[in-house]
Amino acid sequence: MSELRREARLRTFLRGRITFNGGNSTMDCLVRDISPSGARLLLSQTATLPDGFDLVIPAKDRTHRATLRWRKDDSVGVTFADEAARPPAPSATEATPAALLARIRELEAENATLRRLLQEAEAVMLDRVV
Repeated sequence: MSELRREARLRTFLRGRITFNGGNSTMDCLVRDISPSGARLLLSQTATLPDGFDLVIPAKDRTHRATLRWRKDDSVGVTFADEAARPPAPSATEATPAALLARIRELEAENATLRRLLQEAEAVMLDRVV
């Protein structure tokens, strides 16, 4: 597929979020490579994606309007409708209560996962000391 691309993609390991349905539906993804005109995403979910959606990349403080181009197993290829990414979605103060509640639930789940991983790492370290 690389021969079809206008630009080389840079390998990345960035957390991303796919949003669609007016921001009411979201899906986490991993941005594995990216260029100014597109990206390859890894999905942990097998949910159906719409042809067009927003790709939010918090680490880059960017939101791209993406168009689905191909899908294979847990990977998808997208092109960006906007060569220059626009700023991220509205701030939390401008978000709807439902969106804020969903985001709080996501953050709580992420925190729980991080706490569990920290406890597992601490247990491994204690086993090595003993």
